[in-house]
Amino acid sequence: MATLPKGTDEATHRVVPSTDRSLTTGALHRIIVVGGGAGGLELATRMGDKLGKRNKAHVTLIEKTRTHFWKPHLHEIAAGSMALGVYETNYLAQSHWHFFRYRVGQMIGLDRKHRSVTVAPFVEDGDQVTPQRQFSYDTLVIAVGSQTNDFGTPGAKEHAISLDAPEDATRFHRRLVNAYIRAHAQPGPLRPEQLKVAIIGAGATGVELAAELHNTTRTLVSYGLDRIDPDKDMQLILIEAADRILPALPPRLSDAASKLLAKLQVNVRTSARVAEVLPAGVRLATGEIIPAELVVWAAGVKAPEFLKDLDGLEANRINQLAVLPTLQTTRDENIFAIGDCAACAWLGKEGAQVPPRAQAAHQQASHMIKQIDHRLRNKPLAPWRYRDFGSLVSLGEYSVVGNLMGSLGGRQLWIEGWFARMMYLSLYKMHELALHGFWKVTLDTAARTITRRTEPHVKLH
Repeated sequence: MATLPKGTDEATHRVVPSTDRSLTTGALHRIIVVGGGAGGLELATRMGDKLGKRNKAHVTLIEKTRTHFWKPHLHEIAAGSMALGVYETNYLAQSHWHFFRYRVGQMIGLDRKHRSVTVAPFVEDGDQVTPQRQFSYDTLVIAVGSQTNDFGTPGAKEHAISLDAPEDATRFHRRLVNAYIRAHAQPGPLRPEQLKVAIIGAGATGVELAAELHNTTRTLVSYGLDRIDPDKDMQLILIEAADRILPALPPRLSDAASKLLAKLQVNVRTSARVAEVLPAGVRLATGEIIPAELVVWAAGVKAPEFLKDLDGLEANRINQLAVLPTLQTTRDENIFAIGDCAACAWLGKEGAQVPPRAQAAHQQASHMIKQIDHRLRNKPLAPWRYRDFGSLVSLGEYSVVGNLMGSLGGRQLWIEGWFARMMYLSLYKMHELALHGFWKVTLDTAARTITRRTEPHVKLH
């Protein structure tokens, strides 16, 4: 067998720099999924099981981190009520068990003419693990999710923490625990901002974090920090620019959550626009300053910056890639986008776009399985329709409020309490089932239930 020249892509015989030699698959269709979030990892896993296992296509996942974590749980990591490692999925192990390839690195470029993506060098602890590389594709699916949008607010990047990744949530929790230990140990009185947490943005993340922190901070104080009076010294402030919390959800759900937060003594400030984040607080547009030792930015989302000028693909003002109903990008039929990074019209709802929710990413991943199968069979692609199954908001151990849709003849079913909490927990179970299958999820859940009885309620990492 003839040896190809160094630096040659064995699938195309085209010379490219730093090409990963493991992508050699002959004539197999090359599918690359960029981004291992809720939609991307589900898609790569199911494509690997369906196509990679049967040697019908070559499936590769490109992701900048080593492990996957379901973003809706980040507020629990931040509050300290959940251990990070228990709910992480190792990409390398997942790829082995589900017949796809995992390649670590962040996508930084695209060559549509030659159908290749450029991945930045992966550097960890100051050491370069992999060089800059290029990967060739026949079908490319971009699923890089979203990140917090601070709208260029002065001081936000310097003084506020955004919960975009497990590392952010862990950093916030570490600073939270240190703040309480510091307050307990200091000889003098508390400063105005001490033991106050300001959460900017009262969407689902902000509301859930506020409720979770009410419980975990009180538990933390009970661990021997007896110089702190929870009702007198501690304060949670939830700041929202709209005239109500959870502005993207139905008013009835917002009202129910507001009443529960009031019972938890969370200070809710609506119609309050933040003008600046200060080292020890927040300044509102009115000039009022709200003292706070810790500030969390949970308002607004945008897609990663590199998407806004990606080899001519159409993107909107928050960097989302514009897609057709088939989930193909508007300017390249070989490139698809799913999840939070896709600007997708909500078919049947005039002028509306599909909201950036985990359920949308899950539905799009399921639809993409059929789309790629149609591409391999040279069949026409089908449009995707978003089905809104409702919204659920967790208020810690106290309650879950929400509404279920799509049943009862199109009417909404309002739920609260134990049943709502079971439905909320089932959302993550659906994600686990898509990644790991019924038996592994069942056995792991049983093991977690037994172990949880002996674990402390608040993590002190």
